[in-house]
Amino acid sequence: MSSSIFDDLVILDMANNHQGDLTHGLKIIQDHSKIIKKNNVKAALKFQFRDLPDFVHSSARNSKSNKHINRFLSTQISWENFLLMQQECVKSGLLTICTPFDEPSVDRIVEMKFDYIKVASCSAGDWPLLEKIALSELPIVISTGGLSQSEVDALVSFFSHKGCLFSLMHCVSIYPTPDQECNISNISKFSERYPALNIGWSTHESPQDEIHVGLALASGATMFERHVGIPFKNQPLNAYSSTPDQIDKWLQSLKRSKVLLGSKDRKYASKEEIIAINDLKRGVYAIKDINKNDLLNDQNVKYFFPCIEGQLSAGEFLSNSKCKISIKSGNPIMIDSIDVKIDKAKELELKLKHAIHEVKAMLAESKITLGSLFQTEYSHHYGIDNFREIGAVLITVVNRSYAKKILIQLPNQKHPLHLHRLKEETFIVLSGSIDFWLEGKHYNLQPGEQLTVPPGTWHEFYSEEGCIVEEISSTAHKGDSVYKDDQINSLSSNQRKTKVDNWGRFQIIEQLKNNLNIPIV
Repeated sequence: MSSSIFDDLVILDMANNHQGDLTHGLKIIQDHSKIIKKNNVKAALKFQFRDLPDFVHSSARNSKSNKHINRFLSTQISWENFLLMQQECVKSGLLTICTPFDEPSVDRIVEMKFDYIKVASCSAGDWPLLEKIALSELPIVISTGGLSQSEVDALVSFFSHKGCLFSLMHCVSIYPTPDQECNISNISKFSERYPALNIGWSTHESPQDEIHVGLALASGATMFERHVGIPFKNQPLNAYSSTPDQIDKWLQSLKRSKVLLGSKDRKYASKEEIIAINDLKRGVYAIKDINKNDLLNDQNVKYFFPCIEGQLSAGEFLSNSKCKISIKSGNPIMIDSIDVKIDKAKELELKLKHAIHEVKAMLAESKITLGSLFQTEYSHHYGIDNFREIGAVLITVVNRSYAKKILIQLPNQKHPLHLHRLKEETFIVLSGSIDFWLEGKHYNLQPGEQLTVPPGTWHEFYSEEGCIVEEISSTAHKGDSVYKDDQINSLSSNQRKTKVDNWGRFQIIEQLKNNLNIPIV
């Protein structure tokens, strides 16, 4: 499951760059902790544990055929020195994370009280080790380098079933990673496929490259990993590990990317932006002399740039508005010089259509696709003017001996207290959340949760953020609803709801014209 413990986590992987030398390892920690403190980020230094020399089979310890054997053995460091380096991390304000490559190393990690445990890409199919890691009760970060989609699915299923707190890293196990192998878009795919998980970017690109981290952030990454080190005894650092200066530039790039990306939610435009937009609008001008009480229409007005302060803009013009004063040809039409004629049916239609636009966007965002054969009910128990506060949109997909509806509540919309004489219904939340009151008892339902309402039981619901709910029920009968408020009960079906085929593109206005006795509050 997603957890704030993984949010904005930067992992600095020391790997074998300590070179088996305690002093050098401490120097790496100290130098990089200064950069972390300077940039004020949440960071964990990562160790790698192997139970050496037993990790390597005795017959292979002198072999030259595998380049890693000598690297592991030549950089071996005692557990006491590992503990000293871990303590230096804590002293320096760093969190700690460790990758075990065998079962005894998992025990060491638990014993040393690391903050996180890591699954290396090469161990992601090592099921005996994965079983051991799952028992550690530590937050788990899993790298996915070289894994197929089905193998990642299996990992997610395994750790989910084990009840572990875990996250995924999109990783490419090529050191350094060329551009054509990065596939950073995999991060957004993981976010879509595993929406409950934090997704990260475990990076092996050249240390000079800073563009990758911004692209990973834009793709949805919440964790970022990079190998770190410093030159050792005049030996150059490997081609994929970063020095403190390179980490500083990398973190600066990450911070700037966050500023550039900003918020996913649309914000209200700034005063500066509004002025800039208004300065480019067209205004409404008279193209004929217009007398007092004349109606404005396409024959006597036209749109020209610019739109001056106080003038009616092209986007605000409503045909058949009445002029309160005479206006000479060529003059601007000022807002305070007209009386806007409101077609009440059209006004109400627009209120419902604005809601339709939002409902369609909510369905699209939740990836809920409807066919074309459905009916839509706009419930407006206290009039369409109050629809945004009291009401709901119900889409009937099937209504036979069984029924299925999609119920959408807009943000801060409430459905009033009522019961059904005959219908039993089960509500299953698809997206968002909904507060439900059943016979006075409160339930807060999150995605995937459900609630069954038997016939004859009072219930009402409200959604602060907006929600989409699947309603599965017995047959829905006309006139089956009874409301606690007799004012609602006194209304006809046409007065408290507008029912149309599909979205009712042309039906809504016709129904409203025929039912203008709808109470307008």
